Amino acid sequence: METSVNTLTRPWLRLYPKGVPHEIDADKYTSLATLMEEGFQRFADRPAYACMGKQITFGELDTLSRQFASFLQNDLKLLKGDRIAIQMPNTLQYPIAMFGALRAGMVVVNTNPLYTPREMQHQFKDSGAKVIVIVANFAANLEKIIDRTDIKHVVVTELGDMLGFPKKQLVNAVVKYVKKLVPSYYLPDAISFNDALSRGTRQPFKPVDIRSSELAFIQYTGGTTGVSKGAMLTQRNILANVECQYEWMKPAGVPDGAGLMVAALPLYHVYALTTNALSALRSGSMNLLITNPRDMNAFVDELKKYKITGFTGVNTLYNGLLNHPRIGEVDFSGLRITSAGGMALQTAVAERWAKLTGNTPCEGYGLTETSPVLSSNPVDGTVRVGTIGVPWPSTDMKVILDDGTDAQVGEPGEIVAKGPQVFIGYYKRPEETEKAMIDGWFKTGDIATMDTDGFFRIVDRKKDMILVSGFNVYPNEIEDVVAMCPGVGEVACIGVPNERSNEVVKVFVVKKDPALTEEAIKAYCRENLTAYKVPKQIEFRTELPKTNVGKILRRSLREEELAKGKE
Repeated sequence: METSVNTLTRPWLRLYPKGVPHEIDADKYTSLATLMEEGFQRFADRPAYACMGKQITFGELDTLSRQFASFLQNDLKLLKGDRIAIQMPNTLQYPIAMFGALRAGMVVVNTNPLYTPREMQHQFKDSGAKVIVIVANFAANLEKIIDRTDIKHVVVTELGDMLGFPKKQLVNAVVKYVKKLVPSYYLPDAISFNDALSRGTRQPFKPVDIRSSELAFIQYTGGTTGVSKGAMLTQRNILANVECQYEWMKPAGVPDGAGLMVAALPLYHVYALTTNALSALRSGSMNLLITNPRDMNAFVDELKKYKITGFTGVNTLYNGLLNHPRIGEVDFSGLRITSAGGMALQTAVAERWAKLTGNTPCEGYGLTETSPVLSSNPVDGTVRVGTIGVPWPSTDMKVILDDGTDAQVGEPGEIVAKGPQVFIGYYKRPEETEKAMIDGWFKTGDIATMDTDGFFRIVDRKKDMILVSGFNVYPNEIEDVVAMCPGVGEVACIGVPNERSNEVVKVFVVKKDPALTEEAIKAYCRENLTAYKVPKQIEFRTELPKTNVGKILRRSLREEELAKGKE
């Protein structure tokens, strides 16, 4: 609902796209289950998900998720509030399991399939998960640690389980016997996913009374500053972000029930979880699930089959597609929304994507703790490349200095935020929760500036800042410049110790042109950066370390350099 606002303290409101409200009703739905009921009925005949050539409608998803919810309730005797871990890549099984668990009033604990046994054990034990749905490829890791967790029930699925005969049998056989991607495991009491669905037909699902203040997800952070922490996201947190997105995307002109979103980022990651999976319940968009986006040939082949209206991704994903020799074969004429987040979108990548597709990426910003989106560029064509846009409806952001006072326009400081999407704290870590807040505002740990119109520009992560002879150097800026140097494919920047200047700038580069030289990069940087920002060290790599979402891991590079220094 529209309320009285102050455009002096919230200058971005002057530039809000026409038709986008300043405030949303964060209490429009009492729970995600209520949103599901509406979406499943409203778009019953509309395709909801496509994966490996198989489609399911919202109506089919309604039935299947009810069956899974009934299985949890009636067979496993699980109760509202119990934790369920889901550990799988993008498959049709994921939304069935997630929506079924949420309907049963359970708290979903999303887990990265590429976690090591140690990381799995920490997350499962910390969250108190009682049941897990896991893809068979990673069940061997679960076997190693399950006795040290509270998990009592295991549901195992294979990648092709929802594809129907004979594709199911073919895909599962190729994955297991040809590609040998399923190490042997012993989980004698495990139940197959399809058996769980079958059991769920024996008794009806009983709807659960769920309140907006109750937990929906314990979503773990990446753990880049130590042990990963579980961000507690309530039903209302998620619903608010879904409602914000629904209103924010209206100027793109995609009618309800007509969208086709590419979901290449894993649904277990909070970005795709909300932006793709949960928001589709509100808009009726179909999600094209990409199980393995690293297989660029197969990825491009999938894109060629569909008329895409929306795309969510990170910089490395867009860069990888742009460098694929057959990307020009994809029909982007229907593309209306390109959403970029998760890491800084490099200007060179944004410009190349706009030239290829006719659609400029709208970079946004958010964190696990904010469900996730706080701000975004408008989708009405007023994108400012290089910024993270303006705060979404009902959301406040500002920049503060180290002493807690407000920064001036253009002055760098830490972003703090308020809004209905901001989490209620870290699970079982009240001290960490307290450290993350200041006077009711959430401290993001990101350094940014705000211009006079209220557009924010990320400078860098606070912990990634490089100190060169007393000057602050931000890796994002260096990476953005180096990425525009002809011949550069990918780049990552860190600071390395130096006796004379505290630290110096080092970049790691993946070549696009084999003839690229270290001197060519330095010469380009000298033309575009002040002297102390120019990389003193350049190392060529065939690839850069990344998370499963595609974010470049500067932390891993810093650890490598630290290890070298100790040798």
